[in-house]
Amino acid sequence: MPITDLTLETFSKALADQTRLRILLLLIERKELCVCDLTEALQLAQPKISRHLAILREAGLLLDRKAGLWVHYQLHPELPAWASLILKTLPQAAATEVIYQLDRQQLGQVTSC
Repeated sequence: MPITDLTLETFSKALADQTRLRILLLLIERKELCVCDLTEALQLAQPKISRHLAILREAGLLLDRKAGLWVHYQLHPELPAWASLILKTLPQAAATEVIYQLDRQQLGQVTSC
């Protein structure tokens, strides 16, 4: 889906899952992560992480790039301003929730692929 086609409904559906929110929050913090980083940080199976990354990518929120055996993900740099603004506020909204705090701590211990 071209980024210009991002609708509020598509955006909202992409965010309507805790695993996807966890992934987005970590990507907001680190700018780019590979699947293995996310798997370790979230303590979830690689197929589950990959499925959620595909949903976010298909919605137009993420870009991916291959580096050898690994696929790295980042927030799409051409998101509409309204979508970027919402994503920038997510860390503030998640700051007091334990699961997101634990994800950040776990990511800090991850040695990149």
